[in-house]
Amino acid sequence: MCFSASANFTGSAILGTIGVATLAEVKHRRAFMFAAMPLLFAVHQFIEGFVWLGIDNILPAYVAHDAGAAFVLYAQGLLPFLLPLSVYLIEPTRNRQKRMLWFVLLGGCLALYILWGLTAYPLQVSARGHSIVYFNPVTTTTVVAVLYVIATCGALLFSGFRYLIALGIANIAGLLVVMIVMRYAFTSIWCAYAAVISVLIYFHFRRRRRMPPVVYTATA
Repeated sequence: MCFSASANFTGSAILGTIGVATLAEVKHRRAFMFAAMPLLFAVHQFIEGFVWLGIDNILPAYVAHDAGAAFVLYAQGLLPFLLPLSVYLIEPTRNRQKRMLWFVLLGGCLALYILWGLTAYPLQVSARGHSIVYFNPVTTTTVVAVLYVIATCGALLFSGFRYLIALGIANIAGLLVVMIVMRYAFTSIWCAYAAVISVLIYFHFRRRRRMPPVVYTATA
């Protein structure tokens, strides 16, 4: 979905539909944030469509930068905190939540650091090889990338739900492919891939429909 404006807008529409359907499956308020992920990715891909329109000179050039800043704000500044937090919330017991808490804390600290980097240093947005490259001297580093993966994929891999573990494995597989093939456009390609496989979140909730409802501890 990162190859053109039309691809982003089409993908956004499909993900938006799936996102609404996912939210309709929610049975408990603590699952709302995690269920909202496909819809958030839909908005995310919609924003990147405007980055393309600015790069292609269909809209003024500043649109590419401003929309790119909004895209990176979510991809790098918010997602590493929101994803582990959403998994933390849907874990039904205190023991499973304690396991998630470390990823939430890591994601929160990383998000604060990235937000500082995005405000303190300029963001460069450009097109290369039919993909968009987002570069910031603070946030586009190997250390940040490794911590980012630990916070996001780690929360899924250590979840108590098997379907979410599968989602984490799929994310890791996509990450390795992106790093090998198109590392220069990592943020754009990775987010597009994550958006596509976020469809698995819908099937997680759809699958839960045939199972007994999750019982949350009162103090969790």
